Amino acid sequence: MYGNRRQGGYNREPREMHDAVCSDCGAQTQVPFKPTEGRPVYCRECFQKHKPKDRY
Repeated sequence: MYGNRRQGGYNREPREMHDAVCSDCGAQTQVPFKPTEGRPVYCRECFQKHKPKDRY
């Protein structure tokens, strides 16, 4: 009905990944969106540092 569930997730196409350079550390990384000029892009490790803290 709403999609096939496999191992706790929906069966969907793999995301298209885009090459980028981390705005913090300069490392090559890939992100699941097309980077926009003028907006920072972070690698996985730097993203964790910039992620907002839980409000609860």
